[in-house]
Amino acid sequence: MALKQYSWKDGPDLIQQHSVAKHRILQAYLAAYFKTLVSSHTQEELRLTLVDGFSGGGLYVHSDTGESVKGSPFIFLEATREAEYLINKDRRKKIDLRVDYYFVESDKDAHQHLDKVLREAGYGNRIGNSIFLRHAKFQDEANSIIEFIKKKSPRNGRSIFSLDQYGYKDVPTELIRKIFTRLPSAEVILTFGVDSFLNFASDGKLTRALLDGIGLPGALQGRTIDEIKESERDWRLFIQSALYRSLVENCGARHYTPFFIRNRNGHGDYWLIHLSQHHRARDVMTEVHWANNNYFIHYGGAGLDMFHMVGYDPEHDAAHRGQSSLGFEFDDVARRSSIAALNEHIPRRVYANDEGISFGELFATTCNSSPASAQIYRESIGKLLNEKAVEIVGADGTRRKSAARIKASDQIMPPQQKALFLLPS
Repeated sequence: MALKQYSWKDGPDLIQQHSVAKHRILQAYLAAYFKTLVSSHTQEELRLTLVDGFSGGGLYVHSDTGESVKGSPFIFLEATREAEYLINKDRRKKIDLRVDYYFVESDKDAHQHLDKVLREAGYGNRIGNSIFLRHAKFQDEANSIIEFIKKKSPRNGRSIFSLDQYGYKDVPTELIRKIFTRLPSAEVILTFGVDSFLNFASDGKLTRALLDGIGLPGALQGRTIDEIKESERDWRLFIQSALYRSLVENCGARHYTPFFIRNRNGHGDYWLIHLSQHHRARDVMTEVHWANNNYFIHYGGAGLDMFHMVGYDPEHDAAHRGQSSLGFEFDDVARRSSIAALNEHIPRRVYANDEGISFGELFATTCNSSPASAQIYRESIGKLLNEKAVEIVGADGTRRKSAARIKASDQIMPPQQKALFLLPS
């Protein structure tokens, strides 16, 4: 996060490059997300609510270039406008996009500045109708927003919550769990200031109380900070791993993918975590990783069963300063590494049972611990099929000759001559 909280008392505040990258990713995800919502040519309506729980003042000035930078409220609004055009441009019967927006901001100056710039941009007549501005803390508005969405979309509660908190304390896991309990199709994009937590962590009651307040009482498994520092070679990475696992488990989301962002000033590393209840939503975000490989890095392995942590460093942004190697990058080399690793790991899952495993179950149960997208899974399975390491059988008993169009219900099975295929040790 920034070294100081933003201020809009005297107009737009400065924004650093790592936060600009975060906005780019939000924009890319929204563009991809809208494409998944139109399932049929006969569809007449799309109901969606977009919630910005820490909306800020709407406009910034880039700290390096001095250029004006639009904040997340404008990203939400413009992504919807673009999606509406793209969805309807070739359709005879237009789809009605019924999108409502909640922009919540606790800072008075930021709230007033956002109201001002939205009106100047021509959104004044929508404020109070489809655009709802709230000068409040998100925690205090969350219940009423959830009930609004539940009433608007009672079947699925389709919504995206962008919760770009300053630090790590303002969105306890209990609140995120409530969102998913009440709204089955909700998605949450959460920032968590892990560097701030590590810098202020101590062995006193303050740290324990802090973890209790966030909803992560067992994150450190009863160990003290001093014990961890003494016994772990990289104690910061150990605590990050423990915090991350506890965070995603306690939020109640079935699927998640993290994005690790580094502030080039050496302060304020944080996570951007996407949480959802469906592996398809998780796959959309993973595809954003691969499509925006200037920004995404992870420090785990290429296959399954690894601690997946993704990172962005402004010093390696090709659009900003030029890209260089930080580790496993989402590029062609990484793609080949992922396919090779999956070629080792997938057969172990398939061979665990004589009946094999469906593609849908394989992806849904392993995707959280892999940087691979569903398309990369298909490419790996295609190679295994060509090598006669697996067979693919459709629901009707048809044996597939290719994995390019593999269905979720298709069963990936050991080959009849399984003994000829030697599993890696």
